[in-house]
Amino acid sequence: MGRHNSEHNVENAKKMKEFKEIIKFLSGFMPWILFLFLSGHTLASLEKSIIICLLASLIFGFRELRKGFILQWGTLLFFAGCAITLNLMNVIFVAKNMGIISNGFLASLIWVTILIGKPFTLQYARADLPKERWDDPKVMRSCRFIAIIWALLLTFSTSISYFKALNPTLYPDWIYFDISIGIILGGIIFTSLYKKYKRSQR
Repeated sequence: MGRHNSEHNVENAKKMKEFKEIIKFLSGFMPWILFLFLSGHTLASLEKSIIICLLASLIFGFRELRKGFILQWGTLLFFAGCAITLNLMNVIFVAKNMGIISNGFLASLIWVTILIGKPFTLQYARADLPKERWDDPKVMRSCRFIAIIWALLLTFSTSISYFKALNPTLYPDWIYFDISIGIILGGIIFTSLYKKYKRSQR
């Protein structure tokens, strides 16, 4: 009985750790998720959402910004740039093409982290690993693979935004919104399942 309870407690601890890791990982995308829900279909809602997401990038990413996380710094710079070009300078081109610009920027940011050999996922992994495992080839390969999947998903999302811009009346907006949500959920589910799979191999 005691052994069973001990195993049960260990299993619960593992699940809690996995849950916390996913929440921490998801918080890095929180400003982008908020932007998806808040940007709306008017210039006023877009401008308001940019300010909210700029603040969210500081709030949700404060700790990671101090540690130099590439994703958080890229997110902060993006929304700061949008606040300048759209809210202050009223560059309408940015407003009209925000879907392509936002998805394209995030996809490009992740591709850059992969190409320079520092996939954004590696910084999250190192935060939960002892220092002697930071340069473990298996950890590096796993982080790179997860980052590539996210980069591909966001590249696909960019192509969807581009298709919408070329065919603005072909499909209702809710279809594109649902696709965007599906891409994010797909990335989160894949990340969770892949991490669980890699743990089971150890």
